[in-house]
Amino acid sequence: MSQLADLRFLIVTGKGGVGKTTVCAAEAVAIAAKGKRVLVAMCNAKERLSMMLGSDIVGNAISPVAPNIWGINLDPEQAIEEYGIMTLKSRYLYKLLFDNKYVRTFLRAVPGMHEWAMLGKAWWHTTEKNSDGSWKYDVVILDAPATGHGLDMLRVPKVILDVVPPGILRRDAERAIELFRDPKNCAVILVTLPEEMPTSETIELAAALTDELKLPIGRIVVNGVLPPLFSKEERRVLDEQGDILCTSSGDAALLAGRARAIRERVQAESLYRLSHELPVKPSFLPLLFSEAACPAAIRELARRLN
Repeated sequence: MSQLADLRFLIVTGKGGVGKTTVCAAEAVAIAAKGKRVLVAMCNAKERLSMMLGSDIVGNAISPVAPNIWGINLDPEQAIEEYGIMTLKSRYLYKLLFDNKYVRTFLRAVPGMHEWAMLGKAWWHTTEKNSDGSWKYDVVILDAPATGHGLDMLRVPKVILDVVPPGILRRDAERAIELFRDPKNCAVILVTLPEEMPTSETIELAAALTDELKLPIGRIVVNGVLPPLFSKEERRVLDEQGDILCTSSGDAALLAGRARAIRERVQAESLYRLSHELPVKPSFLPLLFSEAACPAAIRELARRLN
């Protein structure tokens, strides 16, 4: 597997609430520090990238968010329009054919159309070049939807190849899926937490990505890892404590210790599974006890991902 900074397209996904956008921001900062031009594309999401990188709000037009980093929040309706204009090479012809309520209603009803509009637009940005022939963006990072929706989105190009007759749409889907499956140009980054449910979901997602979709996994990021305070034996002793009545400061301390020991046990079990049941050795990001959605925190996480 190539280094992530040498790839053209990175797809970041994972269970909702595990910190996907945080990892996107940290990866972008880490890659931009190597002199690469990075575009972060979000999928019609609640916008948080600007807060993390200290920029203006990121909308549906590409805008700079940090040195060597640009961002866009993909709007599926606008992406469909832009794709239609690029395909027909005429805004007037697009308006004539597609800009009416009946066609728009039809497009909304086509399974996967909105997902392809966003995924396809993000892929298209990997093909953009400057006038001198260099890539406009060295790396495009897609902040993909959470696990189930994200997997459905990544299935769309394969569905297009299965059901769509030869033409522009099929041609672009073929080009996109060729890139997605090439480990020299693309990788999926899975983000998870050291907890039981996100761990199980990540392992299942990794299997679907590699076995069904044949997509290369480039990095597993375990977010929010606690530094252990107790040994395995200490955790066992605390975990086996019966009901504790909180009648003193000592009882409160024991309750807090027991809660921490249980969390550390679950974390240790999750890290063991992630290390032994996935094709890539996990990377770890610490649980930050200060505000994580700020430039200083993102720079610290980027340093740990390098």
